[in-house]
Amino acid sequence: MEDPPATLDAPQRPLVAVVGPTGSGKSDLALGLAEEFAGEIVNCDSLQVFRYFDIGTAKTPPAGRRGIPHHLIDIVDPDQLFTAGEYARMARGAIADISARGRLPIVAGGTGFYLRALLDGLFEGPSRDPDLRRRLAARETRRPGSLHRLLRRFDPPSAARIHPRDVPKVTRAMEIILLTRRPVSELFREGRDTLTGYRVLKLGLQPGRDALYQRLDDRCRSMFSSGLVEEVRGILARGFAPSAKPFESHGYKQALQSISGELNLHNAVFYAQRNTRNYAKRQLTWFRREAGLVWLDGFGDSAAVREAAIVRIRSFLDS
Repeated sequence: MEDPPATLDAPQRPLVAVVGPTGSGKSDLALGLAEEFAGEIVNCDSLQVFRYFDIGTAKTPPAGRRGIPHHLIDIVDPDQLFTAGEYARMARGAIADISARGRLPIVAGGTGFYLRALLDGLFEGPSRDPDLRRRLAARETRRPGSLHRLLRRFDPPSAARIHPRDVPKVTRAMEIILLTRRPVSELFREGRDTLTGYRVLKLGLQPGRDALYQRLDDRCRSMFSSGLVEEVRGILARGFAPSAKPFESHGYKQALQSISGELNLHNAVFYAQRNTRNYAKRQLTWFRREAGLVWLDGFGDSAAVREAAIVRIRSFLDS
């Protein structure tokens, strides 16, 4: 369903986003707010869109959703390509449908790039050029890091935004630059299709670092003891390859390594914990650059945080 165009005299509809690092309690808070404000939840987690990946993504099971509709969960198979642009299109459709029924859309998740695609839009860029991509891949194979060095020369803002080891994104940036003869950062500013017709309240969860890391360590241990390795075996038994994109995520990668014998169970848990803590740190860094985000200090399952969020939303809805 397409989002109807906004007019100058049309009232802007409310939209709430609950974001923050993994393990901060976004799902708990979103559920409480949906109950309080007759809302429905729109997933903003890039892994929860995949079917069968449940334990390692901390996906709220249907029985735990309290009868509240959840959108954009379990919508693609693990071997399907799913882009941020596709997410933005589908999320905008879900939000428009929720609003049309007089309910409050609540976007919840920790994938900052998805949130940015939803609210600010993305630059689609030129179609992929297979020959050019092969040449870029060959260059990177011969001289690892050379593509990012080229990107720093031609487009410093994009190079600062993309990690040198994220070769797919670096490759795409260089492909766009070579095909259009313009910096990607400049094209992004010109080509994005921002969400219209909504006013947005963005709430960010910010627990203390030590408490968050302890919770993440405990959660990783619990995921493995609750059957993460068995879940991975089940996904592989369905015919999906270990190279499927969601298997690259923290926890699932280590579970695969445990199955293959590369890691014993103790080390699999250790590396899953370490990588998850590092991921949470990167998420916080991303969201601290998010304009207009209102921070709530604590976990989403805290009564004090929930009350603070309710006060913010009531004021937002009344304004």
